[in-house]
Amino acid sequence: MKLSSLVATWRLRGFGLLNIPLLFFVSPTVIELNEKRSEIKIALTKRSKNHLGSMYFGALAIGADCAVGLLGLHIMEQAGEKKVHLSFKEFHADFLRRPEKHVYFICEEGEKISAEVAKLVESGSRINIPVNAYAIVHHKDSVERVANFQLTLSLKRK
Repeated sequence: MKLSSLVATWRLRGFGLLNIPLLFFVSPTVIELNEKRSEIKIALTKRSKNHLGSMYFGALAIGADCAVGLLGLHIMEQAGEKKVHLSFKEFHADFLRRPEKHVYFICEEGEKISAEVAKLVESGSRINIPVNAYAIVHHKDSVERVANFQLTLSLKRK
């Protein structure tokens, strides 16, 4: 894990501790965060498992929330907007199979979010962006997609 990923992980967990204890409880780890992509890992632990031994869907929702929300906040910060209200208007998930290992949540729509953030900076009004993300698990020699998500990211200046 790079130093920037470590800093982003502690910022995310600190935010969770202060504002969203459930987010802190599952201890997400930032694997990658840049202008194009975010990748968040939630380990399959006693805290994130369901009674079947796979990741609980609430933990899966937290991972998708973190992947999209963190990318949106990162892009807003890069645009010079430090004070932002971030929320989600819609959340849709397709669960493809039960994840029985650590899960990685990936959002690769940074360019789309950046284009919309430019409109927010120009107009100052709230923007709503439908953003896709997905979740994968790693096996010995392969990667398997376990869920697809679509969230409507809502951003506004404070």
